Amino acid sequence: MIDLHIHSTASDGSCTPAEILELVSKAGITAFSLTDHDTIDGAKEILARKTPNSPEFLTGVEISCNWPEGRDRGDSLHILGYGFDVHNRNLNNTLEKLKKARYERNPQIIQKLNDLGYDISMDEVEKLSSDGQTGRPHVARVMVEKGIVDSFGLAFDKFLARGCPAYVDKYRIRCEEAVSLIHEAGGIAVLAHPGLIGPENEQLAEKLIKDLALTGLDGVEVYYPEHSEKQTENLEGIAERLDLLATGGTDFHGSFKKGIRIGTGYGTLNVRDFLLDRLKCRL
Repeated sequence: MIDLHIHSTASDGSCTPAEILELVSKAGITAFSLTDHDTIDGAKEILARKTPNSPEFLTGVEISCNWPEGRDRGDSLHILGYGFDVHNRNLNNTLEKLKKARYERNPQIIQKLNDLGYDISMDEVEKLSSDGQTGRPHVARVMVEKGIVDSFGLAFDKFLARGCPAYVDKYRIRCEEAVSLIHEAGGIAVLAHPGLIGPENEQLAEKLIKDLALTGLDGVEVYYPEHSEKQTENLEGIAERLDLLATGGTDFHGSFKKGIRIGTGYGTLNVRDFLLDRLKCRL
């Protein structure tokens, strides 16, 4: 069993990279990847901490992207990168720009909440993120702790999601640029959780995957806790027809995403080891 989609405190997870390493070991996972949003700081820490007895580790990242030109819906697409060189200069420089954009976005979110009459400060939010990136999940957690909302999900549904009163858009790069950066660093580029893109419209997801395949996309995240059986079967077929890799993971965020466990998601996910073998052969 493998898990190629995990987040740590380096972005918007609640567990440190060291804690992730311990969790995957205890879960009996044979291989994993840390795919923090727009940063590889956690991946670098895993590389420094892992031992010969640790599960196999594949460098990873999840890059926030705009939709391809002419198809933009205003929200983000996410491209996962695997197996790249963490010291690649262009990749690191681009991720630093994305990190800075996230940092500059947070005070704007706080200001909007203040303007709505809610007493919340950046200091309170940053205390939750420790040394990692601060983002909307940390804002949501403070909102719950202060009784502004009853639940983490409600913070997003009422305030922080796109179209809500405290939402602030963020800087993103183009999908084609993300794929190119990952390739330049020696990695594989995979479209994250395509079933979430248009759950009501499978044709939309398939057309998007075809377009991205023309730009060099290597794979599709087929196995994902939020994908229905029908979506999984459909994505398996698309990957096979387009000669794309099929990958999978839990999208584990610790306490920031309730009910998701490393390795098994909601308890039924099982991403098989041979998928990693195929990925490594493509690398």
